[in-house]
Amino acid sequence: MTHLETVSPEALRADMVRALHDQDAIVSPSVAAAFGAVPRHLFAPDMPLERAYDLHGIMPVKKDGYGLDISVISAPHLQAVMLEQADIEPGMRVLEIGSGGYNAALIQELVGADGEVTSLDIDRDVIDRARKHLDVAGYAQVKTVVADAAGAAALGHFDRVIVTVAAWDIPPAWISALTAKGRLVAPLTVCGTTRSVAFDRDGEGEGLVSRSYRLASFVPMQGAGAAPDRRIMLRDGVALQTDREDVPLNVPALARALEGERREVWSGAAYDLPDELEWFLTLNLSAPARLHAGQDVIDSGLVEPSARLGVVALVGEDSIAYRTRRPNENTGTAGFESGVVAHGPQAEQLAAQYVGLLQRWAADHQRRGAATIRYVPGAAPSSLPPGTVRKRHGYVSVAWA
Repeated sequence: MTHLETVSPEALRADMVRALHDQDAIVSPSVAAAFGAVPRHLFAPDMPLERAYDLHGIMPVKKDGYGLDISVISAPHLQAVMLEQADIEPGMRVLEIGSGGYNAALIQELVGADGEVTSLDIDRDVIDRARKHLDVAGYAQVKTVVADAAGAAALGHFDRVIVTVAAWDIPPAWISALTAKGRLVAPLTVCGTTRSVAFDRDGEGEGLVSRSYRLASFVPMQGAGAAPDRRIMLRDGVALQTDREDVPLNVPALARALEGERREVWSGAAYDLPDELEWFLTLNLSAPARLHAGQDVIDSGLVEPSARLGVVALVGEDSIAYRTRRPNENTGTAGFESGVVAHGPQAEQLAAQYVGLLQRWAADHQRRGAATIRYVPGAAPSSLPPGTVRKRHGYVSVAWA
């Protein structure tokens, strides 16, 4: 027999829980017990056992006509982080937006026999699949609902609302669905950058304030809550993406700039905690976008490796600047120095703005959890202060301590 044939699901599940503890994704006994109880492999019966219990592996649920995932069961590491953020207690009423089955089963373990879990998704196929696997795994008490997430308030009030798809905005229904002391955990996306944010009500009003935020990656929301997406190709293998209408996307001019002379400017600041730095840059650059480049373009030397998974760029009408790094032992324990590559007639000006933010973050905010994120429903100010981003139903305001 092979190793895969002799290792039991129970042993793999126990290993997964220990590893999640070791990586600080699980910190509470209740979340550990939930992960130890739910048979994850039953929610992806066609997947090899070891892949089903891979800490950072997703389980595909549905693909679109191009073969891209439009619904997945998230990786255990991310699910554990979000459940810890949610701080779910026995007897609570919890709404999950975006269904796969497994996460709803974990939540049911946390709320216990006296609690109630509702899992909602816009896609009938996804809900039918979740319902089938929940029943097989022994979680028939979980309610499953086909509906657009914007209609969540019709389902009543919940102690916790947990969103498992990337949310570009926070619909009023999600806030209305919360009890007075309720918590919303949502992967909030700003210009292609997503963070799982645990929001509580901000005082007596309808606003929300963050209690924690963590790096996250999710498939995008469908339906009324789908994000606006402006995407251009500067050449084969190089794309630029933004969700802001005020960012100029002049394809011919930016393509010419990219192929032209490049300017490198180094900040003298350490390149460290890249997820925190990326969040700061996204919220503070005047015209942010994300630059993506394929490996062949990176290998050619045209674009830096930082763009392989997407890097925050500053865009002008005919110029572009983005972050890079180089080894530099003088920057401290990080061992790298942050810098900027800029192209185009305005390269010097864009690089100066970008480098100024790199230096400011390193000097004042280079630590975990420095940001406080607020969501304010209603019209945004006509002139947006730094760290403020207009959304469809309100605006996001972020301050750094």
